[in-house]
Amino acid sequence: MNPNQQQALVSRLMDACGGAYSPETRRKYFISGPQWAAAYEGHALFHAPTRSAVGFEEVIAAYGKIGIGHWCTHDTDVIPTEGLGRDQQQEILARIKTALAAADMKCSMVTTETFHHAVFAGSPAAEQPEIREYAAWRLKNTVEIGHELGAQYAVYWPGSLGYYTQGAVEETETLRWYAQGLNVACEHDIKVAAAKGRPTLKHCMEAKPFEPQGEILLPTSDAMLGFISSGLLTHPEMVGLNPEYLHELMWGGAPRAALARALLCGKLWHFDINDGYRLKHDVDIAVGLVNPLDWLNVLVLLRSHGFNGPFNLDYKPPRTTSNWGVFEVSFPTAVDRFITLWEMAGEVLEDPVIKEATAALKGGAGVAAPSDPKDFDPQAIFEANKELLTLHELIAHRLVQILLGLHRGRVYSL
Repeated sequence: MNPNQQQALVSRLMDACGGAYSPETRRKYFISGPQWAAAYEGHALFHAPTRSAVGFEEVIAAYGKIGIGHWCTHDTDVIPTEGLGRDQQQEILARIKTALAAADMKCSMVTTETFHHAVFAGSPAAEQPEIREYAAWRLKNTVEIGHELGAQYAVYWPGSLGYYTQGAVEETETLRWYAQGLNVACEHDIKVAAAKGRPTLKHCMEAKPFEPQGEILLPTSDAMLGFISSGLLTHPEMVGLNPEYLHELMWGGAPRAALARALLCGKLWHFDINDGYRLKHDVDIAVGLVNPLDWLNVLVLLRSHGFNGPFNLDYKPPRTTSNWGVFEVSFPTAVDRFITLWEMAGEVLEDPVIKEATAALKGGAGVAAPSDPKDFDPQAIFEANKELLTLHELIAHRLVQILLGLHRGRVYSL
C-alpha cells in the first residue's frame, strides 16, 4: 500500500468514525492551537524526530482550515534567538499577521522561552546578574510581541527554575530574582499598553512538578498561588495562573481540585488542555484519550463557574502520527473530543437526576439545631443523613451513564 493509498485509508476511516464538527462550529469555542504543538517533530530525550519541520505559516493555515480560531507561540518558536528585537523580528511579525488574517485567526497568547537555550541552564533567575538582565529583556520583548500581534495573555513556565543538586542555589534568593523578572514584564506591559491604547496582558504562570531540573521551585499551581500572594510582586493583580491538566495530574494531584482552588482565588485565567497519567513523565497526550470521565468532571466545574476559555491544545501529536496526520487526524479529533465533553458537561449541569440528588444532599435531613451547641448529637445527625450520603455514588454512576450515553437508552442485549 503506497503513501497515497494509506492516506486514503485514513481519510475513509476518519469519515467512518463520524462525530466531527464543522470548522464553523469549532470556532465558537475559545480554543487555541500552539505553534510548538503542531510543529513538534517527535523528538525527545530518547527519541529521534519522526516528522519534518513545519513553519508558522503552514501551521496557521492548517489551524484555520480545521476551525481553530486562535494561535499562540513562544518567542523563539518563530523568531531565531539572534533575531529577537532586531529587524528580523519585525519582518517575521508582519508575516505572522498576514498569515493570521488570511486564516481568519487571532493570536491569543505569547510566551517566552526561558528553558531551552543554553543561557538558561542555571534558570532565568540565575546567580549571574547578566543572565537575569538578559532574561528580563526577553520578557519585555515578548510583551512587545504580544501587543504587536494583538494577544491577550502572556504565559510563563519556569521549568528551569530549580536545581539538580541540593545546596547549589539559595531558594529564597532565586525566587526573589524570578519575581523581579515578572515585575519588569508587568511594568513594561503597563507602558506599552498605554502607548498602544490597549489593555495590559494577563500574565499567567504555569506550574510543572518535574522536568527539566531535578527539583522545581514552583512545582504546582498551589505553590504559584502562594508565590503570587507572597508580597514579592509589585503588580500581583496582573498575575494569575495557566494550569495544565497533565502537570497537575503528574504529581498525583487532582486537576479539578487544583482548578477549584485557582477559581476561589480568582486566578484561573488560561488553561492548557491535554491528558496523560499520574506519576509519569510529561507525555502530553491529547485531551480525553486517557481520562475522559475526569475530563467531564473538570469541565462540569469550569462551566458551573462561567469559565469558557482560553483552552489551549498543549499536547504533542504522537510520534506515530505523520505530518499529514497531525492536521488531518490529531488536531481535528482533539478539538472535537473537547467540544463533545464541554457540551456533555452542560448536559450534566441540567440533568434532573443529578440536580435532585445534589439538592437533597445540600438540604440535609432537616434536623433542627439545638438552642445550645453543646447539645448537638453527632451520632443522631449521622443517622438522620446516612441514606442521603448514598447519593454520592449514585451521582458518580449518573456521570458515567451520561459519558457512555446510557441515560439515552444505550444498553446491550446479552
